[in-house]
Amino acid sequence: MTRPEPGKALSIGVILAENFTLSAFSLFVDQLRLAADEGDLSRPILCSWKTMASDPDGVKASCGVKVGGTSPLSDPTQFDYIAVVGGLLHAGKQVDQATIAYLKQAAAAHVPLIGICTGSFILARAGLMHGRRCCVSWYHRQDFIDEFPDHLPVADRMFVVDGDRITCSGGGGAADLASWLIEKRLGAATAQKARHVLLLDRARHGNDAQPHPPISTAAPKGVEDPRVRRALLMMEQHLTNPMPITEIADRLRLSTRHLERLFRDAVGVRPAIFYRELRLRYARWLLDHTDRSVTDIALEAGFADCAHFSRQFKAMAGVSPSERRTAARQNEIAPAFMTVGSHHLAGVRLFE
Repeated sequence: MTRPEPGKALSIGVILAENFTLSAFSLFVDQLRLAADEGDLSRPILCSWKTMASDPDGVKASCGVKVGGTSPLSDPTQFDYIAVVGGLLHAGKQVDQATIAYLKQAAAAHVPLIGICTGSFILARAGLMHGRRCCVSWYHRQDFIDEFPDHLPVADRMFVVDGDRITCSGGGGAADLASWLIEKRLGAATAQKARHVLLLDRARHGNDAQPHPPISTAAPKGVEDPRVRRALLMMEQHLTNPMPITEIADRLRLSTRHLERLFRDAVGVRPAIFYRELRLRYARWLLDHTDRSVTDIALEAGFADCAHFSRQFKAMAGVSPSERRTAARQNEIAPAFMTVGSHHLAGVRLFE
């Protein structure tokens, strides 16, 4: 990757896609703004940034706010990096052909390109990610696999640097990526100052795990029945406040008995058993990757109290939650956690 010179001002061009994610854009740019000057004066001294757009009328974010470009598409070689911020995937064209041509021009000039949120999709569609690892959010991993089966998605990291391509999972990861860029160019103190003003307590590294647990590596392709797939997604979206199985059945316009039959055929167990394993899997991830108390984790995973959670966890994992955490800290955890019979879907991510 082209290494900027230490001590030199950091210059970044930002391209916004239609229906871009406002939070990812603002967290990224605000880190630059706060690092660029003393206090909150916001003068572009140590950092400079341009929001570029081929359309002079501006670009609408997914939340409806419209952001005007501060510059047309400019000579890419004036920037240390060019970042493209994506957003909604299925709401029409994200960028126009002029922007695609501009990104290709920047790549040909060896300007490092950054894909933030679904900006990674834009770079891949432009043919600029061949042979590169590409960081995507766990939420969009299956979308990426479906569209780019020959690419290598990484959905368990905050951001990935692969040569002169940098891709970021989006959300809060945009702030972490900006902090990393600032620290690399301007030093740790400058990066820390920007984080502190934004009330961000620490910088997560690129190889830090994405906050949502990797419950699955792919959508449950082995489950063909769309009703069971919808039930699985509802379960995963309601881990903290578990839905009664009767309510899931009602939403699917099925009787509880019919849903149980479908589940046994597709997954091999009753829906209640599978649902409990999903929540225990979530709890296991929290034990391994956070410092939250066992009681907090029990509540977060949808258990009424710590004692009940501990009994269920030990019955499934063979160790208590505290023993699991100790083993994780000592890097002694086993690669597998739990299975239902011969089925392993509870150990993989469902909601993609």
